[in-house]
Amino acid sequence: MATLNNTSTQVQLQSLPFSSHPIEEQDSSFANTATVAGQTVRTVFQILFYLNLILISVLVIFITIYGLVLDSFTHHFHPEKWYPPLLASTVCAGILGFTWQCVIASHPQKALVTAFWLSPLLTCAMGILFVLFGSPWSLVAGMISLVSAVIQSLYGCWVSKRFKYAAEILSVSIAYPPAKSKCLAFSSIVVSVLYCSLLVSGIGGARAVDNRTKLADLYILVIVLSLGWTMQVVKNAMQVTISRVKYIYFAGGGEMNTRMAFCDTMKYLIGSVSVGSILVPTIGLFRGFARSTSLIGGETNECMFSCVSCSMGIAALLVTWGNRWGFVHVGVYNKGFVQASSDTWEMFIRVGLEELIDLDLTGAFCFLSGVAVGAFCCLLGGIWSLIVYKSYAMEVSIYSFIIGYFMVGYCMATSMCFGLLCRLCREPAEHTI
Repeated sequence: MATLNNTSTQVQLQSLPFSSHPIEEQDSSFANTATVAGQTVRTVFQILFYLNLILISVLVIFITIYGLVLDSFTHHFHPEKWYPPLLASTVCAGILGFTWQCVIASHPQKALVTAFWLSPLLTCAMGILFVLFGSPWSLVAGMISLVSAVIQSLYGCWVSKRFKYAAEILSVSIAYPPAKSKCLAFSSIVVSVLYCSLLVSGIGGARAVDNRTKLADLYILVIVLSLGWTMQVVKNAMQVTISRVKYIYFAGGGEMNTRMAFCDTMKYLIGSVSVGSILVPTIGLFRGFARSTSLIGGETNECMFSCVSCSMGIAALLVTWGNRWGFVHVGVYNKGFVQASSDTWEMFIRVGLEELIDLDLTGAFCFLSGVAVGAFCCLLGGIWSLIVYKSYAMEVSIYSFIIGYFMVGYCMATSMCFGLLCRLCREPAEHTI
């Protein structure tokens, strides 16, 4: 049993460079200025992010026009059979994402349990659909999906005793949503659907020229990677925005315009957010691999035990350099992401929160929600393509899953951010496991 009795001192926080709202800080040891190296990295990644948006838009527009014009002569590609199922899945992802956010706000406990049991079922259905396609690659994808469904089911059974604690955290997190946050979420979802549709058109354009150039697959890979990074950055930017707004409310009782806070984040903090959007998934994958290796049988022999100990030690070090809780300090204290992650983790260790963090299911809940909606969109696009034109079914299904996964993760950014923020900004209380 671990008990936390956190008594925080409050001192005046210096205003951020882009804010005229003085708020109070919980820990006066945190600096509010970045080092020269940190500021340089933030500036470089800010430039890279906006340059990525410009270049990928130019590439998509060019390759879409070129591909469709070329296809009007060759008739190699069938846009009327390729685009409708994928665009329908994109719109469906936006609708389901916003609906799921509303469900979380009204019934957090039911939403939590539903995500943990619906995700493996839909993943299993997706795997069966892949097997029905009959191609070698679809059989591989089907087996991976079925194994993933089994793992998700076992994980859901393993953590079922922690559902009550996770539901309490989620309920407290969403208790005081900022004003007009739903309006901001809806408008941003519309923009995201339009942006995903634009990239889908580019993928279709690359597909149309794959018989004329060997670079078509490279174009598609670049577009998909850009989609993933962009959606991660905007999702995390939303977390940073809500963190700042909620902290101002918790610390001093003041309110800040959410839309203005989001604009400030995109203008001043997008460099730190871009860095974190690369580090967090990468470190998370490595940490998950290390934990899985440890559970499988790290003590079976000396060599294996040594490898597991080494990987766990590296994972423990990396998590201090990049963790999702660091986004809260990015928004509150205007820090660089690595510094924010390090300070946040040090605070967790200092007050004995590590065990509570390990028991938190917020990240797993968001991941499984994304997988569930991604699998549903995959089923929609895959079945549609299977009926209309089987040759496109596999790739349409994969792209539909990717878009559905990232769209829901983006839609849930507000809820996930509240879950992180309640640990840092909530009034002192005693938490017992």
